[in-house]
Amino acid sequence: MPRWKPDARQRLVVAALGLFAEQGYDETTVAQISERAGLTRSTFFRHFADKREILTAGQKALSRLLAEGIDAAPADATPMMAVAAGLERASGEMTSFNRELSPLLHAAIEANEELQTRDALKSIGMAAAMVDALKRRDVTEPTAQVAAELGVLAFKLGFSQWADPTRDEDPGELATHTRAALDELRAAAAELR
Repeated sequence: MPRWKPDARQRLVVAALGLFAEQGYDETTVAQISERAGLTRSTFFRHFADKREILTAGQKALSRLLAEGIDAAPADATPMMAVAAGLERASGEMTSFNRELSPLLHAAIEANEELQTRDALKSIGMAAAMVDALKRRDVTEPTAQVAAELGVLAFKLGFSQWADPTRDEDPGELATHTRAALDELRAAAAELR
């Protein structure tokens, strides 16, 4: 077996999610994941610290992309316009690979309390990254927090619609869905007065 295969990380994720769906998260071992992916355990540990990390593998990258989009927004952008720029940046990096794995990932998380907790922490991490980016733009803490939480919710809602496996038509670009979700949330927030 070759030491390095170029798509090892993706293969490990696909193998793990398939096994989690088939036999459950707790019953799945690193050895089984590695074997299904056609890789060694040492290759697994080059990419992931443990099997839990597979489910949050993209969290740091997603948080970074959201912050980069906010940082790159025009200087005169409102906090919500900056969050929209963050959503555009992060959404633009999502591919059909992300969409296809979503049902397996969702099933694994829903079946395990520990993974539900880690998923909640992922949302907190995304919001924190956006809050930090907004504060670098001199947005006050409360405003940054509200804008970031709306951004996280918009991303989750948009991603859920985009990745919905029951859709018959082509879902198009994720950015279309996150933009629409953010617009709906902004309208709903305006009604809270």
